[in-house]
Amino acid sequence: MSNIIPEKSINFKVYLNGTDLLGVAEGTIPVLEAMTSEVKGAGIAGVVESPVLGHFNSTNFSLTWRTVTDDTLKLFDHVTNDIELFSALQQYDAGLGVYKVVPLQVSIRAITKTSTSGNLAVGDLMDTQTEFEVVRMKIYLDNKERIVMDKYNYIFSIDGVNRLAEVKAALGM
Repeated sequence: MSNIIPEKSINFKVYLNGTDLLGVAEGTIPVLEAMTSEVKGAGIAGVVESPVLGHFNSTNFSLTWRTVTDDTLKLFDHVTNDIELFSALQQYDAGLGVYKVVPLQVSIRAITKTSTSGNLAVGDLMDTQTEFEVVRMKIYLDNKERIVMDKYNYIFSIDGVNRLAEVKAALGM
């Protein structure tokens, strides 16, 4: 019997525009925070923060680099960048007693908001940081597209079902 235990990210790499390895970094996968509005009134026992279907607040993403490089300096420009995070996740199958490697890919289209050149200290990391505004994100787990969020193209898809398809149709799109 299979008993999969998701354990950790083994490692990951960061690429720019599909080919250029950007460097050694740490980052957090963007948080999708739904836009909400307050619903209250007759027939409701209180207040509900109701999500606006398929719409999200400003979505930030940042990467912290070990040092300044030519590529991290190019990110200072306010152009759209396609950033891809490729990770190898480790799972343990407790039933079979074996480890399994599962690929995770996060593809992000983003515009640079803030860039820092980092700190200078003898023998220490520079912690150069780039912060982005995310306009599109795709998450693939085990080579399957699981989530697509594309603000400009009215797409919020979970497992291939666009939750905004009816909204687009209603808007004549």
